[in-house]
Amino acid sequence: MPLTRKAYRAAILHSIADPAEVGIEASYEYFEDGLLVIDDGKISALGHASELLPTLPADIEINHYQDALITPGFIDTHIHLPQTGMVGSYGEQLLDWLNTYTFPCESQFGDKAHADEVAEIFIKELLRNGTTTALVFGSVHPQSVNSFFEAAEKLDLRMIAGKVMMDRNAPDYLVDTAESSYVDSKALIERWHGKGRLHYAVTPRFAPTSTPEQLTLAGQLLTEYPDLYMQTHISENLKEIEWVKELFPERKGYLDVYDHYQLLGERSVFAHGVHLCDEECARLAETGSAISFCPTSNLFLGSGLFNLPMAEKHKLNVGLGTDVGGGTSFSLLQTLNEAYKVMQLQGARLSPFKSLYLATLGGARALRLEDKIGNLQPGSDADFLVLDYNATPLLSYRLKQSNNIAETLFVLMTLGDDRTVQQTYAAGALVHQR
Repeated sequence: MPLTRKAYRAAILHSIADPAEVGIEASYEYFEDGLLVIDDGKISALGHASELLPTLPADIEINHYQDALITPGFIDTHIHLPQTGMVGSYGEQLLDWLNTYTFPCESQFGDKAHADEVAEIFIKELLRNGTTTALVFGSVHPQSVNSFFEAAEKLDLRMIAGKVMMDRNAPDYLVDTAESSYVDSKALIERWHGKGRLHYAVTPRFAPTSTPEQLTLAGQLLTEYPDLYMQTHISENLKEIEWVKELFPERKGYLDVYDHYQLLGERSVFAHGVHLCDEECARLAETGSAISFCPTSNLFLGSGLFNLPMAEKHKLNVGLGTDVGGGTSFSLLQTLNEAYKVMQLQGARLSPFKSLYLATLGGARALRLEDKIGNLQPGSDADFLVLDYNATPLLSYRLKQSNNIAETLFVLMTLGDDRTVQQTYAAGALVHQR
């Protein structure tokens, strides 16, 4: 079978390390006139067009983009599929918001037709916004995850998802049991985990909605299948933290609840972490766990400001999450716009190269997938984007004033949104064209 080889020529930028660890200059590679060569869904070469073009066969198809930037696909480390239909719901903090909007919306996902329809809309939105990998919460219904994975599999996307486990402190129409959540999760794992580019995440919603029995079984699943993911929420909202203390008085804090049930580990991702202390950050780092920083949602629900410098001090893996529907945009460019402001409010800086890292390689490291996604190194999956410098009249005008790639990148993250994403590629295939 002949290789399907294609090349893409444009300005090309990707992260190769965390700026907090190696400094900004050593954290990225930029090719002003670059070439990306793809063979059978993988990146086979990356470099300056002038150096690579002479090495290629004369008949190779080359897509040449003017006024555009190629980057790795974006990685969203925290998002809720069943909340697509209630994004942008008015005026509540976390716990009231869940009861008023979220739970009623999630109740519809027992219906296969509804789950299929939303899964299609959700995946289209991800790809329109340049997100090629996401860590996704389903609803309590196994159908929500089946529908999502069926849609993702058709496009050969690298996606991670799980059925929510929730057996208390939620409406009767939306709870499972400790035993049924274990059995349903196991069936989904057997069907989907490791199939193509799909992975399963054990998904207790958060400590208040799971009994000790359910959390014990969540930990058991992680022991039975060592390469599973685990996703949940932590320390998002002050009232939520107080509630956890009331429900688990025997534990020394919120993180200790999860620690006790053996839910920390190298593939465990905790969303938010707005109110973590130094000791908790140190414990997360020690166990190889990661945090998903969700600035848009934290501002929208009034939850607080994530302390990125503290996470960096502990060398804690941090990815970026849109947290739709608490977050109000599928766009990681828009999410980085908010992340910059969250840092500004704390007197800290967020460089555009750190932002790029969070949206790509940082997310890949949080998911332990940095050998497959997150940058454009040869051997990686060919998940990449073409960002259009002329996507809007204002962006076009503003970028003509730009003096360097740092400024260009920052403007893309400040003024950019789904319109900026001209094309999205997954495993070398075009999956979105604006």
